[in-house]
Amino acid sequence: MNQTFFKFITLSALFVMTLSASIAQPAFNRQDTLRGTITEERAWWDLSYYHLDINIDASNKMISGSNTITYKALKPGKRLQIDLQEPMQIERVMQGVEHLNFTQDGNVWMIDLPQVAEPGAHSSIIVYYSGKPQEARMAPWDAALSWNTDQQGNPFIATSCQGDGASMWWPCKDHMYDEPDSMLISVRVPDTLMDVSNGQLREVEKHNDGTQTFHWFVRNPINNYGVNVNIASYVHFSETYKGEKGALKCDYYVLPYNLEKAKKQFEDVPRMLEAFEHWFGPYPFYEDGYKLVEVPYLGMEHQSSVTYGNGYQNGYRGSDLSGTGWGLKFDFIIIHESGHEWFANNITYKDIADMWIHEGFTAYSENLYLDYHYGKEASAKYVIGTRSKIMNDRPVIGNYNVNHAGSVDMYYKGANMLHTLRQLVNDDEKWRSILRGLNSTFYHQTVTTQQIEDYLIKESGLDLSTFFDQYLRTIDIPVLEYQVEKKKLSYRWANCVKGFNMPVQITLNGTSQWIEPIEGQWTKLKLDNELSELIVDEDFYVRKREILR
Repeated sequence: MNQTFFKFITLSALFVMTLSASIAQPAFNRQDTLRGTITEERAWWDLSYYHLDINIDASNKMISGSNTITYKALKPGKRLQIDLQEPMQIERVMQGVEHLNFTQDGNVWMIDLPQVAEPGAHSSIIVYYSGKPQEARMAPWDAALSWNTDQQGNPFIATSCQGDGASMWWPCKDHMYDEPDSMLISVRVPDTLMDVSNGQLREVEKHNDGTQTFHWFVRNPINNYGVNVNIASYVHFSETYKGEKGALKCDYYVLPYNLEKAKKQFEDVPRMLEAFEHWFGPYPFYEDGYKLVEVPYLGMEHQSSVTYGNGYQNGYRGSDLSGTGWGLKFDFIIIHESGHEWFANNITYKDIADMWIHEGFTAYSENLYLDYHYGKEASAKYVIGTRSKIMNDRPVIGNYNVNHAGSVDMYYKGANMLHTLRQLVNDDEKWRSILRGLNSTFYHQTVTTQQIEDYLIKESGLDLSTFFDQYLRTIDIPVLEYQVEKKKLSYRWANCVKGFNMPVQITLNGTSQWIEPIEGQWTKLKLDNELSELIVDEDFYVRKREILR
């Protein structure tokens, strides 16, 4: 999802809320710094493994249990920062049989080890906790738990916690730079219900008190907000997708009365996998499988456990975000949230300020899905159509080290920036190899914007430094200014960063050609005939303005 987190930007009410939140200048406090910074109490140790073992009490909307945190010391350290947000409370912390001392500072808990951990040492602590987590009011845009019931009166519960943080409901190292190499998720529920979480189901453990525990094991690194719990009276069906790395198990969990609708609507899944493996490379989590899980909110990109609540209809809740008709050719939630398996779950930002890496590339994936199945012209119309959603209210990149994301424009301004970059590369097979290379080069890694920029510059062979500064770090859209005097055309870039020199394709009197404007500097071009029309290729996210003499 997105920062104060408005992931989907089609409804006018969301636009109003997002705009007002965006215009306000953010004020940061100590808690923001503790949450958003790689503090000394985080930096000295590297996550290896989590075992989250919890009991869900639906009647009281409570969670209780523990998280075993296994880590490796990178340098000497004696104090660990663990995050757990109020009103959740840590009850005790154990290392072996020893009780550890801890202190609370708002949403941060500092845990003191009995002795200094030496570099290379591996150890584990078990954090026991409980409480009534914050309840989502408008999931997934506010993060926490949704405590709902289905049409038959059964509990229908789900987590969604991007932005506000996984620490809203479980104790963890709640910063995106560090991920466990693997994870076990154990969730105890009444035996009339099922829990679906990330990874593969290892075991369903039956208890004598009318409850059962579902044990899900994740074999790959996983980001904090990607960890999820979904509880309902689910029914299950599955299929096997024959992908680039072999057989991929695809499991679907839905409410019983939606089974037939789901079997029809989820036909988009193999079509999605086919398109995205073509453009981005193999699905990044073959070992953990792919799941689509019905939830009581719109949906989210939980790794290997994508959640779905789009009402079994195409588009975004039945509407087309692009206004072109092409957005009704696919189920928005299936395509968009699954696109995050490559950009968010495979390639993950280190700092939420760089969240455009998740959302820009994934919004662009909607366009590439259409490209694969319906052709380049359809995909271009779609992504260009989404420009109506761009507000240019504040930069796409947020503030670093304070858990602050950039503008919601990270979605469709990001997508249109990438669509523009595709035109500059001007070679679709090369562009495809760049996108696939991103996912192989940064496979299961956390990254910065600078790493992504450097990779795209290197692999494209283009000078893109001012290009990224323009679209990611300013709110200004480049303007191609031009003047006409008989058979002479003069042009330059305006409303842009210093040195901006992006080539652009234009049509003069019906003839297409490339020009290379320079920021603030007029370039002259002799014409064969007097200019009757100048058209800027709409695949470039720019504007034009004639300067009259």
